[in-house]
Amino acid sequence: MPRPIKCRKVEFFPENTYFIPLGKRKCDIEEIILKVEELEAMRLKDIEELNQEECAKKMQVSRQTFQNIIDSARKKVTIALTKGNAIHISGGNYTLGSCKFKCLNCGEIYDLNDEHNRHICPHCGSKEIICQKRNRFCHR
Repeated sequence: MPRPIKCRKVEFFPENTYFIPLGKRKCDIEEIILKVEELEAMRLKDIEELNQEECAKKMQVSRQTFQNIIDSARKKVTIALTKGNAIHISGGNYTLGSCKFKCLNCGEIYDLNDEHNRHICPHCGSKEIICQKRNRFCHR
């Protein structure tokens, strides 16, 4: 039985999640799915310029797992750029770490980290909560 995949910690969630080559229609091209944690790996390594050990620590994974994630991400982006494919940033095994939530029932705003149940308000027990960062229901 394979080991369960551990959620990777992500600090950045993109506002724009779909990229398509100029002049092409979405229905005419293939789509590459780039996982959220793959984008985070490239952001940490290529934009923040952290070394592999620092990146792995921030994402709470081993160095080898980080290397596997970034290798996959770079391959996908390279294929999309060279073949003119669309890039859709979606899915993966990630957690946003600490996040502000608002209960739609009682109106309370609170912070929760990964150790708490994100789907239940600690003040009133309601399951009607949204992530303030993305202004939508938050899921792992």
